[in-house]
Amino acid sequence: MAAKRSIFEDVGAETPKTPAAQPGMIDRGTRGARGAIRIWLGLLFAMVVVMIVVGGLTRLTDSGLSITEWKPVTGAVPPMSVEAWETEFAKYQQIPEFQIQNKEMTLEEFKGIYWWEWGHRQLGRVIGLVWAVGFFGFLALRKIPTGWTGRLALPGVLGGVQGAIGWWMVSSGLGEGMLDVASYRLAVHLGLAFVILGLLCWYYLMLSRPERELMQARRAKEAKLWGLSTGLLHLAFLQILLGALVAGIDAGVAFPTWPLMNGDFFPPSPFLLEPFWRNFFEDSGLVQFMHRMLGYIVFAFAIFAWTRGRKSAHPRTRRAFDWMLVLCFGQVVLGIVAVLTQAQWHVAITHQLIAVLLWAAILRARFLSGYPMASSVREGL
Repeated sequence: MAAKRSIFEDVGAETPKTPAAQPGMIDRGTRGARGAIRIWLGLLFAMVVVMIVVGGLTRLTDSGLSITEWKPVTGAVPPMSVEAWETEFAKYQQIPEFQIQNKEMTLEEFKGIYWWEWGHRQLGRVIGLVWAVGFFGFLALRKIPTGWTGRLALPGVLGGVQGAIGWWMVSSGLGEGMLDVASYRLAVHLGLAFVILGLLCWYYLMLSRPERELMQARRAKEAKLWGLSTGLLHLAFLQILLGALVAGIDAGVAFPTWPLMNGDFFPPSPFLLEPFWRNFFEDSGLVQFMHRMLGYIVFAFAIFAWTRGRKSAHPRTRRAFDWMLVLCFGQVVLGIVAVLTQAQWHVAITHQLIAVLLWAAILRARFLSGYPMASSVREGL
């Protein structure tokens, strides 16, 4: 039973105070180290971009078959002596690329292509290390936001798969009569690289705002723009795969004219290979034709999406679609230049780099369609 209180007692002195409401309580226990994780994801994104560029240069310099073994651990150490270099060169001399195409190559010339491939593999190892240190560090410190452990683990798992696919690709070029890696496997390798890049970009964007803001923004989702940007993303990915096929069979040098292909709309004799389906992957004229036509389709679809994006009520969304179209136009121009210059390495590698930027721009436009950002009246002017 409660004790009796005096009528002269200061009641307010003992009355418990109700704690003041604090903003952000909805995700206080789930937000983790979002800022630090975004920096880590941004670093991984930049490194994967460099990896794609180095991979492209490795392909353009015909360096991809210079290392004929897959040694994930011991392969990190390059040849350190004359004898070690001669051993590696002897292994290279056993494959068709040397015997048919590079018989006159010297040891010094071999070192040039070896360093490209070694650097490409080494960069993959460094990316894996950066992911592992970051992921397990955040995990140990319990700084990963609720529900994000599996998501942040996925790029690392796919990175490991990518390493295996890289060797699967290289091994295809070591067989009898092969002078390059199989274009199908090159397309899978590049396609997975863009999947990893897309995941890193999307997670970076998702962590840019607190959960409560994303939940509120999702209510204003622009469904039509979301659908259009999703469709454009799929078309762009298909075009990236076709670009890998073009690079894999050197189809970029086959018809160095535009807008026609050596005076014709359609390449001559496109269906000579047997079985029939091989023509769509291995005939240089037909593969380049498909890459051209899909490029026009992607550009036309991008213009259509942009016209709808300009009608968005959110200025940041409109600007995102603006940048997407600018990069898409630049990519089309670079594609034409690549054809006219027979895919000179500096044009080809710039074309690949712009593809990466366009990929990120489409993802950003899609993100802002699904999670619009509220803007001030001044910003909307």
